[in-house]
Amino acid sequence: MKINRHIGILSLLLQKDKVTAAELSEKFEVSRRTIARDIDDICMAGIPIVTTQGKDGGISIMEGYKIDRILLLMEDLKAIFTGLKGLDSVSDSPSYRQLMDKLSAENSEISGFGDEIIIDLAAWDKSAVSGKIELIKNAVKNGEKITFKYYSPNGESVRTIEPYHLIFQWSSWYVWGYCTTRQDYRLFKLMRLFDLRSTGEKCEPRDVPPYKCERLWHLNGQITATVRFDSSMKWRVIDEYSTELPRFNEDGSSELTITWSDKQTFFGMILSYGDKAEIISPPELRDEFSKLVKKISEIYKI
Repeated sequence: MKINRHIGILSLLLQKDKVTAAELSEKFEVSRRTIARDIDDICMAGIPIVTTQGKDGGISIMEGYKIDRILLLMEDLKAIFTGLKGLDSVSDSPSYRQLMDKLSAENSEISGFGDEIIIDLAAWDKSAVSGKIELIKNAVKNGEKITFKYYSPNGESVRTIEPYHLIFQWSSWYVWGYCTTRQDYRLFKLMRLFDLRSTGEKCEPRDVPPYKCERLWHLNGQITATVRFDSSMKWRVIDEYSTELPRFNEDGSSELTITWSDKQTFFGMILSYGDKAEIISPPELRDEFSKLVKKISEIYKI
């Protein structure tokens, strides 16, 4: 990826006073013309690069920026390595590992950066999403539509979308793009899409709006209820329902008013607590849940 090459070029420029276009071309396995475009991109990003001609010529960072080199090398590269290791944990491609090797080629100390923080973006079964990520990443890069079978609470459907972003949030991977079926932008969870393939058809020219992460998406839902949680679930209440420490009763139990997206997922969440959660209000929701529990009980009745 171009951004990976830019980071690699900057790393070399921070470690050496001067490098030649030929050296960069050979190290990153691209043409000198591509390196020239990369240097222009880096300059446009606000980092002044100087190119000199002649026997002792080459490419370097403007003299005034040399004071900050050590800070960038030791601190910023730590963050870069941590992020690259996280991406490498879910990728089927060797590109992130190769970039880390290139960054550390000139300084053996760099290879140990990021060990104090470990980010693993893979699911329990890495193969469940890694192949999908690579296919979608290539489709975004090439501006091609993708199609897949999708499983949602509303049933199964076949979707074709113009993908724009791969997103990791709420502990899962998603693809965000323009759905040609719904004629709108939609978010799809990778674990619930199958038979994924690129159509080879180019995306339509659009003014794509910026993606906005809807934090705490379930708080914008349709179900509001007060639930009592047993004291043994105190750890989970803290984990799932609070940005600040909730209020607990003397016995460790708690009563929270929560909002959820729909009844089906709300009831599923309550069931996941077994007998350690009880819907207190509203009464009609409590009654409907009681009927659901009775139906489940009938299935297992001996």
